[in-house]
Amino acid sequence: MSNVSSAGTRGIDAQMAPGNRLAMVAVMLAVALATLDTAIANTALPAIATGLHSTPSESVWVVNAYQLAMVATILPCAALGDAIGHRRVYIGGLMVFTAASLACATAPTLPLLATARLLQGLGASAITSVSIALVSALYPPGKLGRGVGVNALVVGVAVAVGPTTASVILSSASWPWLFMINVPLGLIALVFALSALPQTAKGVHPFDPVAALLNVVTFASLIFALGEGGQRAPAIRMLGALAVAVLFCAWQIRREAGRFAPMLPVDLLKRPVFALSAVTAVCAFAAQGLAFVSLPFYFENVLHCSQIETGFLITPWPVVVALVAPFAGRMSDRYPPGLLGAIGMVCLCAGFVSLVLLPAQPSVYAIAARMAICGVGFGFFQSPNIKALMASAPQPRSGGASGVVATARLIGQAAGAALVALCLGAHRGHGPTFALAGGAMFAGIAAIASGLRLRANSKQTGSFGG
Repeated sequence: MSNVSSAGTRGIDAQMAPGNRLAMVAVMLAVALATLDTAIANTALPAIATGLHSTPSESVWVVNAYQLAMVATILPCAALGDAIGHRRVYIGGLMVFTAASLACATAPTLPLLATARLLQGLGASAITSVSIALVSALYPPGKLGRGVGVNALVVGVAVAVGPTTASVILSSASWPWLFMINVPLGLIALVFALSALPQTAKGVHPFDPVAALLNVVTFASLIFALGEGGQRAPAIRMLGALAVAVLFCAWQIRREAGRFAPMLPVDLLKRPVFALSAVTAVCAFAAQGLAFVSLPFYFENVLHCSQIETGFLITPWPVVVALVAPFAGRMSDRYPPGLLGAIGMVCLCAGFVSLVLLPAQPSVYAIAARMAICGVGFGFFQSPNIKALMASAPQPRSGGASGVVATARLIGQAAGAALVALCLGAHRGHGPTFALAGGAMFAGIAAIASGLRLRANSKQTGSFGG
């Protein structure tokens, strides 16, 4: 694209060249679709379970399949983008995501829907893995924060409107329309992308297909083991999958030992602040996964709310996160992210406990207030924790650090979804309540891990103080 070089001197506003504004719209639209789809699917699980005549615990595979594909392929997709160009990976991912959305809408059974969701997750992984790299091609280094901020805002808004969008659609149409709406929007984003996305420079490290295969098997086996555990499958299947994950992970670590930029960035996990930040992220997103998958069942089956009421009741959490996260990000310039993260996770834990202790017939305001408390806590954690992860990694390894951010988020969410399935299958009517109690536990562990960063001595943390 001829004006890519000049994009470095413009922001995403009226001063940006029209072609680059169009490219930014294409990137943000696809990111919004990938994010919105997760929020919509979580809210629609009860309707999907009813429509496909499956149990609530079985329907969680609609979430697990999507997350399995993303977790298993996001690091290889990022490496592939470096090798062949981010534009190609992005456009390919958008094509797969759009086609898979159509397959989801027409799936007649739960296994076929889960398979289509697997392909949809692969497309979303390709989109997500290179989106920030494409944004950086449209902004100069001095204004990259503005572009990243726009990306964060789009993600926050998509998560916020997801439950409400799902509820509005389900109030007048069946669940397949939740996926069908992705098709025209995906085609629009594809038209913009083909005409406006810039060609980005290729990296110096070639793509390693063997490492990619080892990475896929490792994380796919891990997520499969979590899913089987959630479904209370025979222990031999869960343990077998875990054994495969450990074996292939060890194989990949040994194969990539000594390389400057391993696809599986174990070199970064040797840094105390980085490792503790990753643990904090996994636990925090596990708590979020427990909440967002179980709350629709909690509101509809325990509190007897309607589908549209459920969407509106979930909305305060992501809305407050979108409002608090930028403020917390600015605070992390002055205060240690470890402290801010610990405060946020304590607040999230308190929000979970307050939800568990709701009376039998709570008011809408009582529920919304508790959801807002959870949103404040998660918002205080999210931006400072990402900043801590990125700041504790050397600049040449920022790509690997970014991959860890996404992988930690997805593993945590997948673990949370699997635990919800376990609770729903084991405790029936009280399953959602037990899942929320589990969320409180994970938030507490995350608070401890975040606080430990205050004592970690690492030269790479710089002025952020861990």
